Amino acid sequence: MVSVLKRALGCDDKAMGRKGVGHEAGAAVLLSRRQVLTCAHVVNDALDIQPLSVDRPVADGLDVVFHIDGVPRRSVLRVTVWVPPRRRPSGVWHGDLCLLELAEPAPEQAWPAVWADMAEGQAVRAWGPDGKVGDFADTEVKLADEGIYYLDGVLSGAAIAPGFSGGPLWLRNDQAAVGLVVAHRDTPNALTGQHVVRRSWALPWQTIRAELLTAGAVDLVETCPAGEPVREDPLREMLGHELWELLSDPATRTDHARRLAAQLGYSTPADGSAPSVEEMVDLFSTSERALATLTESLASAHRGRQRPQALNRLLAAGRLSGTARLLSIGEQRTLVHRMRQISASDPPLIPRAAREALRYTPLPAALRGSGLAPESVEAALVELEALPDGDLLPDGGPSVPALLKLVEFTAAEANVTCRADLQTWSKRVALRLGVHEAALAQRRADAVAWAARQPSTVMRVVAQINTLASDPPDFHRCRLWQVRTDGTPVPVFLEESGPFTTDRIGQLIREAADRAETESGQEVRDVDVIVDREGLLLPVDEWDTGNAIEWLPGEPLGVGYRVALRCPEITEHNPKHTHMLRARWADADMVEPLVVDEKTADAKQLYSRLRTSHERASQVVLHGPASIRKTLLEICLACGVPSVLWDRAARSYTDAHHLDEVAPHGPLFRLPERVRTFRGKIWSDPELHRARPSLVWEPEEPLLLPSQHRLTDPAEGVRP
Repeated sequence: MVSVLKRALGCDDKAMGRKGVGHEAGAAVLLSRRQVLTCAHVVNDALDIQPLSVDRPVADGLDVVFHIDGVPRRSVLRVTVWVPPRRRPSGVWHGDLCLLELAEPAPEQAWPAVWADMAEGQAVRAWGPDGKVGDFADTEVKLADEGIYYLDGVLSGAAIAPGFSGGPLWLRNDQAAVGLVVAHRDTPNALTGQHVVRRSWALPWQTIRAELLTAGAVDLVETCPAGEPVREDPLREMLGHELWELLSDPATRTDHARRLAAQLGYSTPADGSAPSVEEMVDLFSTSERALATLTESLASAHRGRQRPQALNRLLAAGRLSGTARLLSIGEQRTLVHRMRQISASDPPLIPRAAREALRYTPLPAALRGSGLAPESVEAALVELEALPDGDLLPDGGPSVPALLKLVEFTAAEANVTCRADLQTWSKRVALRLGVHEAALAQRRADAVAWAARQPSTVMRVVAQINTLASDPPDFHRCRLWQVRTDGTPVPVFLEESGPFTTDRIGQLIREAADRAETESGQEVRDVDVIVDREGLLLPVDEWDTGNAIEWLPGEPLGVGYRVALRCPEITEHNPKHTHMLRARWADADMVEPLVVDEKTADAKQLYSRLRTSHERASQVVLHGPASIRKTLLEICLACGVPSVLWDRAARSYTDAHHLDEVAPHGPLFRLPERVRTFRGKIWSDPELHRARPSLVWEPEEPLLLPSQHRLTDPAEGVRP
């Protein structure tokens, strides 16, 4: 900061300290090592001349004060450029520039300003002439008008006032000056809501440059440091703006920068100078934990006081950047150490906690297995750090990050020492991130409740199969869930996005069942396959599952598991479907299955029977050729029939006996197992057994899977 005293001037450089000296006529800015720029009316005022006098003054006895350590002064040798004020009818004036040559160079700590063009909408900051930390005014560039710009400030904090004139306007998100403060408009004593308040005007760098060139200062203008404000990256602009809000004071910035450098292993300047905000933003893009580590220091400095909103906005900008990690260097080191201890003593704990805490979140590959090795802990935690946050809470604060949810659920099942350490760590990180205490408490309560109950085991695997028109032949999309005995569906996240071959889908289903068996120690034998209407024709039970033991042959899906089809696309069209399904299951042991042969193969006749004489039938056996079978099958499902059996290979009604070995008239509840056994015989001797049975099996309790809308590229198309 440079200022001009009465009979002396004061000079502004944003890198300088701001220790006031008093009696300043106005402010100024260092243009080169021996040239100081200010407003002409400031020099007039300092020399006790009428402010808007146009006569070129003599600078005898005029001093410039630099607001840095020691508050050094420099005498003014002479006025080198004089651009007198030029009045306009509107009350403002043009010109009003004065370039002063110093008798000796500026102090080494003072640096010439870097300049950028002024533009409407810029957020700028002006400093008062005494250079004090709190003596600043924030304002916004509003309107360009024939070589000047109008500025409007909000009704909070300080306003531009007498003494600010001649000082530079600094971009609040960049260390560049864009112009000089000229003057402010007076506010009437009897103020009403219709009066203009806090309006000032400024000379933009564009005008200053043009005036100096016209006055012959070509060499000086060409050597002025020039820079462009960072406009191409709004996120970088946001980071710089919030950093400036928090660390505008060089002493405070130096203190936090020194702590940050120590954590990152960097050295700091021997002279104790502060890094620029721009340099700190650059560091964020090259060191992924720099922002989190800095906010750890900032949050600590405000502990016990009101948390600045700029800190929350800085963290939000970091989350949007895609490069800033969630945890600071110290936080990450502490967490990895403790989680490695847990994984060494109880390998299944962390993956188990992850599946419960993050049910609908794609988990890292290391957390999808039955156990987690200590050497895989760090990579898994880093992946979780990168997961996006959920929606903002009603109070506008951030939600609990996925990583903290995992920590809370892991802590709930860990031993007493680990639990206390993890919960303390989680609370400290949440406090730094601005997560509301109640939000973290809710996640902790959920974790404690989960740890207290006996988790239900997986009883079946559900696969949803669909096909896009753009998929290659015999390729399909697949989503998987493990359904627990309490009906809770747990999604199985796949590393590949698909589409998949049929054998790959069979392998994925088998792997999901194997993992469930490893965790619970109980066998999983039921696989439900959800398909659309066209998918009812797929030979899903024949898809190869491979084998966990490489040297053993793979087996068809329908041999290792009781595979049944379900088609919500049809059943959900009937609003009475659930009622009809339960009614049919109620009499499952008493009503004979309805066998559809050549005598009852008419669609209208079948529908009539299912609505009258066989209204309580729980099973239908379809015989006959494929040409009529598809229509009849859809009628059965629409009427709420829970079990439908047919032979995909049947060409006519004479092939009906091929299903006799399944015993269609046997006990209904054992039908899926009889079908599985029969499929095993077909696999071992396909020539002897000609039938290829398909089964729809819909239990009484509905399958509640989370809905997921998928937006496809128009080029992909949809299945007709």
